[in-house]
This record gives sequence, C-alpha cells and structure tokens, in this order.
Amino acid sequence: MEDLKRTRVVVDGRVQGVWFRESTRREASRLGLAGWVRNLPGGRVEAVFEGAGGAVDAAVEWTRRGPERALVTSFDVFAEQPEGLASFEIQPTVFDA
Repeated sequence: MEDLKRTRVVVDGRVQGVWFRESTRREASRLGLAGWVRNLPGGRVEAVFEGAGGAVDAAVEWTRRGPERALVTSFDVFAEQPEGLASFEIQPTVFDA
C-alpha cells in the first residue's frame, strides 16, 4: 500500500462559477481521496487532497486544468502532513482570508 500523502493547492483564474468545486469533489471521489475544496476571496479556489501518493498527484494535475469551463492562470502547491481525513467534501466559501 502506498504511503498516505496530503497536498493543498490554491488555484486562481476563472475558477469560480464554473463548477470547479463540484468537479473537484467528483474527481477526488473517483480517485478514492479524502479532503475538501472551497472558494476563497478574490476568485480563488483552495483544495486539499489526502490519500495514496499516486492518486493525490493525479488530483493535483487535474486541478491544473480544472473542469471544461475553467481557466487556471495561477497554481500553488503545498505539501502538508496527512491528518487522516475520511471523506471529501465541499466546504463553505471563505469571505475574509
């Protein structure tokens, strides 16, 4: 079994109002990952993927493009310590981060 890995990404561009969060949730579920996704101020989206290393890497690569109507113009990746999350969810929008 692969080691547990956790990666946080922050994407900017045309990533809100294009089903980015729901599409990310579906992709994470397809890959068997836990974590979350949420909108941030200024039109950005933040996501955390936790699970097998190869699946996390695949999810990170997917977010570089996003769903069909998205246009990612900026992409930041942060390695983090796994927390043992059990599911993937869409979190409420953050209004003051």
